[in-house]
Amino acid sequence: MAGHGTDDIQRRLKSVEGHVRGVQRMVDEGAYCIDIVNQITAVQRALKKISGLVLDQHLHSCVTDAMRGPDAAAREQVLGELLEFFEATGKA
Repeated sequence: MAGHGTDDIQRRLKSVEGHVRGVQRMVDEGAYCIDIVNQITAVQRALKKISGLVLDQHLHSCVTDAMRGPDAAAREQVLGELLEFFEATGKA
């Protein structure tokens, strides 16, 4: 995965990693359960955003290249992968 957005994605992943360690500390220290759940929800939102950024990069690179290229099998593969993804996430 290459592109100008890769640095942003790496930065966001490192932030999530730190956030998860913070949640782990909260659990270790016996923090209030709703506070822990709220922090987990924040991590999930951050991961969803990162997933969207990666998918956007994929659509603008691999998928675009396959659709413009002469290889019909490559086109079918990327379309199949996208369909599987959307079915797995309940978005199809």
